[in-house]
Amino acid sequence: MSEQPTLEINALSAGYGRFDVVRDVALSVGKGEAVALLGPNGAGKTTVLRAIMGLVKQRRGLIRIGGTDVSALPTHRIARGLAAIAPEGRRLFLDQSVEDNLLLGALHLRHDKIRTQTLLASVYDLFPVLKAYRQRLSSFLSGGEQQMVAIGRMLMSDPEIMLLDEPSVALSPVAVDIVVKAMLELRKRGASLLLVEQRTDVATRVCDRLYVMTHGEIVDEMKPETIRSGGMSILNKYLG
Repeated sequence: MSEQPTLEINALSAGYGRFDVVRDVALSVGKGEAVALLGPNGAGKTTVLRAIMGLVKQRRGLIRIGGTDVSALPTHRIARGLAAIAPEGRRLFLDQSVEDNLLLGALHLRHDKIRTQTLLASVYDLFPVLKAYRQRLSSFLSGGEQQMVAIGRMLMSDPEIMLLDEPSVALSPVAVDIVVKAMLELRKRGASLLLVEQRTDVATRVCDRLYVMTHGEIVDEMKPETIRSGGMSILNKYLG
């Protein structure tokens, strides 16, 4: 019998108002696996992440995390250790310190001081600069450092599936490299990742599998080595 995936989505249709943005989406992320959603702007990639978090109205389909059906769960229930997101734009509380922002990710663990401190130590191990800056206001951080805080806050939730929305966007090459190395380290720790990414080079460095989305539907699935050996022309057909 095969192992239960960390994340399983079947026949998902979801959207805003009366309109479906994504239709009949099916994907999975295995335990310890990293998977990317690639596609042009407006393809529906972020909507999939928001549907997993319960932030978008789901009309049909199934979303299961670690064997738990979250299709009808409210966001605050999903965020209690099932899924966590590092959103595009980071969305930090800029008037709060680095450590205060990180601790917000562990709000549901506030009565478990030992576990919270263990998670905090793991974030500082992943991003040592954040330990040095832990009392600094987040508004004084660079874009790359703010992205580290967003990823760290996600990690503080200790979720079964980690969702990253455009983790490399608007970052310097040096910051992108730091973020990529952090995602690779999370993989070594056994984390399951689903990332939305515009940069194919980032996705192929981090992920085991790549789903391609366009017009709200998944139209292909590839391995990174397929792209490296000539599949880029196929991918460009979808990405434009």
